[in-house]
Amino acid sequence: MMDDEHDIEKLKEVMSVISVEIPKLLDAISKTMYSPENAQKLGEQTAAFYTKLKEAGMSEEQAFKLTQDYMENFSLGNMIGTVIGSASRKDDFDHEMEEMIQKRIKKKMKQKLKDDDDDEDEEDDEDDE
Repeated sequence: MMDDEHDIEKLKEVMSVISVEIPKLLDAISKTMYSPENAQKLGEQTAAFYTKLKEAGMSEEQAFKLTQDYMENFSLGNMIGTVIGSASRKDDFDHEMEEMIQKRIKKKMKQKLKDDDDDEDEEDDEDDE
């Protein structure tokens, strides 16, 4: 019981730090990513990307769509979504892997029990002779 209370207090402490530090971190990242210098560089890179697509023979619509996708990769919201999404996919993978392991263990245990039963049956048959 005492450990549970200690764990709850630790969790409260961690959540308190996270609630203060995460906004600071996001603000710092945002200021870095969206500084006037970086915004200008992104604009130049995006324009060059679009131009290369057009020069490669893509239609205006295709070039615009790909350029839009390109720009979304630099969105802070998109980056956070990607990180969270990959974490949930990892959780799904971990859960699936755990289920597969459990199934294999059960299968091996059943086989072992069956083999043991077969061995006992053979011993009983030998005793009967």
